[in-house]
Amino acid sequence: MDQVRIVMQRFVKIWLLLLLPAGGVLAQSPALTPDVAMQLTRKPLECLAREYPNKTSHVASAEADARLSPSQLHPVFYGCFDWHSSVHGHWMLVRLLKTVPELVNREEVIQALNRSFDLEKMKAEAEYFGKYEASGTFERTYGWAWLLKLDEELYTWNNPQARRWRAALLPLTAKIVSLWKAYLPKQTYPNRSGVHPNTAFGLVFALDWARATGDAGFEQAILSKAREFYADNTLIPAHLEPDGSDFFSPSLQVADLMRRVLPGQAFVSWLDKYYDQKALARITSMPVISDINDYQIVHLVGLSFTRAWCMKGIATRLPAGHPLKARFNRAATVFLQNALPLVFKGNYGGDHWLASFAVYALDQVRN
Repeated sequence: MDQVRIVMQRFVKIWLLLLLPAGGVLAQSPALTPDVAMQLTRKPLECLAREYPNKTSHVASAEADARLSPSQLHPVFYGCFDWHSSVHGHWMLVRLLKTVPELVNREEVIQALNRSFDLEKMKAEAEYFGKYEASGTFERTYGWAWLLKLDEELYTWNNPQARRWRAALLPLTAKIVSLWKAYLPKQTYPNRSGVHPNTAFGLVFALDWARATGDAGFEQAILSKAREFYADNTLIPAHLEPDGSDFFSPSLQVADLMRRVLPGQAFVSWLDKYYDQKALARITSMPVISDINDYQIVHLVGLSFTRAWCMKGIATRLPAGHPLKARFNRAATVFLQNALPLVFKGNYGGDHWLASFAVYALDQVRN
């Protein structure tokens, strides 16, 4: 009976946190506790091997490849509705194994990852890029960014199992890096949308990877392109954000990149010219989610997570007393308070991806 009582107490604690009404207020920012981490793992674990429904985004050049199933196209990353969501679902599981040693279901997570990190399967994943019409641009650059974040997580984890998994992932990582290095010099304009093709988001994760792995040439290419695209941006019209299905704030993604690009006071000076009060009022206000079961409107839940992680990161680069430091920290907490319960209240339109965004945002608070 004592064991049952302990289990029930734990779940009451979890659901008091996770099922708080979206308009409610917590005393402090949500935390990535072992219990919360375990609940979040359920989302990717339930979809990594779920093939349908699926959005392949595959450009068919012949009837034969038009008939290929998701798992035939992508023997590893075929689940979770689309390729990129499967990739960042894998990242999330690796991240939680790495940072939450008390994770209750870690053996289940390890078994799932062992099934995925297979060298021959990863070689087939790499071969997809270039095998079909236009497949060299597949998932550019959103899926590429999450793939590098997955590789970075494994590279920076001093663990024998992580080293084995990364060795299996290496053919795909090498392919993505080569594609990105070929694309970056010819990318003339940035994509400023609030969805997958957003350039600043992709460059953030690529820059993190380049610095973590010591790829100095790639790092310098990214820094140069970031300055070319964004260094002279002023009075950004963020008062027009968001669009109806955004999960990124285009303006905040740029600021999150530039905090990595510009040193010290140079970043503060850049940021001071970047926003006006009308823009700040807009990006710190809560997005309205009118239908959480709509596969596009649910993107706005993700917007709260990405705003939170950008604001937390930006605030770390601001000196004490800067007006945006406290404002962004407060707003990030409110975004997390409102978004985290919603991860567990929708349908597959959010279930296949939102948990990863929650983990990344909660990590930024913890760090």
